[in-house]
Amino acid sequence: MKKNLFFTVILLPVMVMQSYAQSGKADKALLAKADATLQFAARQYKLMMTHVPDSLLPRTTNTKDGSLMTSNSTWWTSGFYPATNWYLFEYTKDPVFKAEALKRMALVQKEQFNTRTHDLGFMMYCPFGNALRITKDPAYKAILLTSAKSLSTRFNPTIGCIKSWDHGTWKFPVIIDNMMNLELLNWATRESGDKQFEQIARTHANTTMKHHFRPDYSSYHVIDYDPANGAVLGRKTHQGAADSSAWSRGQAWGLYGYTVMYRDTKVKAYLEQARHIAEYILNNPKLPADLVPYWDYDAPGIPDALRDVSAAAVAASALLELSRYTGKTEGKRYWNAAETMLNSLCSPAYLAKEGENNDFILMHSVGSLPHKSEVDVPLTYADYYFVEALLRYKQWAK
Repeated sequence: MKKNLFFTVILLPVMVMQSYAQSGKADKALLAKADATLQFAARQYKLMMTHVPDSLLPRTTNTKDGSLMTSNSTWWTSGFYPATNWYLFEYTKDPVFKAEALKRMALVQKEQFNTRTHDLGFMMYCPFGNALRITKDPAYKAILLTSAKSLSTRFNPTIGCIKSWDHGTWKFPVIIDNMMNLELLNWATRESGDKQFEQIARTHANTTMKHHFRPDYSSYHVIDYDPANGAVLGRKTHQGAADSSAWSRGQAWGLYGYTVMYRDTKVKAYLEQARHIAEYILNNPKLPADLVPYWDYDAPGIPDALRDVSAAAVAASALLELSRYTGKTEGKRYWNAAETMLNSLCSPAYLAKEGENNDFILMHSVGSLPHKSEVDVPLTYADYYFVEALLRYKQWAK
């Protein structure tokens, strides 16, 4: 996500902008398509504002009746809708998006004190970090620092990880998704000077690197640890096809998370990890030609298995950034792959029609197929990372 001390998503600090020539020449057709798609997204979200109850946040489409499914602020995706509105405000300069972002952030703000979730990076840093970056209002710093403190309470130094869930039969479950919440901790160290936050983030990233990945750099979804001694009790899946499979959004979370960890720390091991994950994705023989992955790289029924558009949106945004930190040839490969993903997502195969899809931007994401939850529907976070990727492409294309 942006950076520059307290910048969150699009703007990266100059010191981090290593070589790019790697961004390569802009695809003029894709730049035009990106603008058209962002304008469409703005129109969709103006419609959505009128349909979401004032006390709730949009989540997805109800597969039973096609209605809009909402959530309260405690659900892990609660921050994405206000955060997307900040992006659309930044793009359009239309104050209606700022007003909507502020309105919905007021619902989420109390989650800064929530110590029962590992998802405070998603919930708090995406909306409040963008708000801080765009408005420079220092009030958001205190909210984010409190959020970082709350997240830090879930860290177990014996294990070296932040606990993901408090439910189920797990002893101490850690999911690959948790890599996405470390950016908040890195920011908190830069802002406060307290090195403990970043140390927790680094330790979590290091432990995850050690235990979550197979030799081919695909990741398990869930690692269950023994809280007493840090031993691995099990390597499982929760949302993937099997314990041994590569759940596609999990691969994207890992790619994005280690790219951010390198940006924030300059630790080369994180860059290498991100590169390896990228190669796993792009070299996968089961990756479709349009680079929008099946919901699991080992899903039953390929090539007729469902796609997960959210995995493509997250990966596209991550690949654009990763291309900036690698050599020219490798960077061009990542950049070109992201272009292919964005061209695909901007096509009628995945982009909704105006006024349809409960006013979400993208179609055909998969939340958790094993639980028959959010299957082949829009997802609020797919929209967020898609808009982020389009804005990054516009900014970084040469």
